[in-house]
Amino acid sequence: MRIAIIGEYTANFPPHAATIAAIAHSATLLKVHVEPRWLSTADIDERVVNSFDGIWLAPGSPYKDMAKMLWLIQQARESMMPCFGTCGGFQHMVIEFARNVLGLQDAHHAEYDPYASKLIISRLACSLVGKQMAISLAAGSRVAAFYGAATSTEEYYCNFAVNPKYIHLLADSGFRIVGSDTEGEAHVMEIPSHPFFVGSLFVPQARSTKDTPHPLVSAFIQSVHQSAIAEQSDARERRSRADL
Repeated sequence: MRIAIIGEYTANFPPHAATIAAIAHSATLLKVHVEPRWLSTADIDERVVNSFDGIWLAPGSPYKDMAKMLWLIQQARESMMPCFGTCGGFQHMVIEFARNVLGLQDAHHAEYDPYASKLIISRLACSLVGKQMAISLAAGSRVAAFYGAATSTEEYYCNFAVNPKYIHLLADSGFRIVGSDTEGEAHVMEIPSHPFFVGSLFVPQARSTKDTPHPLVSAFIQSVHQSAIAEQSDARERRSRADL
């Protein structure tokens, strides 16, 4: 199975190296073969949707092409393609949802335009780069089930987060907040009806090791695996029908 890691790869950016390693950790645990491939946002086109079984929206914004990134997220959300966003990737999932589901076409990110009229993603008062924080997971959520726990301590690499002003508007429309800090800020969100549409403000890949793969990464890989199997089955059925 093939996973597209979307972002502007930088060799000396710790979360990027950790992303490849975390995929390997979870693939070994699940005994599956995964072929990850980095793609710049500038190279996004329909082939990404047609050639990959899942997409990981990597940290490291601003991206070269925000419009293409948002287009790809929309395709993954609407086509039920497994989609995992961490840090900046998660933030763009929120913007895409705000624009295309909530109808807030001017929803924006403070990193691109700090003076935009609707900053769905705003700058944090205090940077979380290099910090660890405890989060609470919502009972009954899929994410909590992935963890098998009600709490977790995670590592961060971000300066921006979901603007509290819009949190309830997002959650009430289907992008559910399933992980939060002590102040109730959104740190993990999911669409429960989607095979895997999960975003985290933290970088789970930073805490993944060979001996203890991160549960969110493993859940994503498992979802991609199931999606690939289903697609292969559908392809065989289509060929069988064509032969009749």
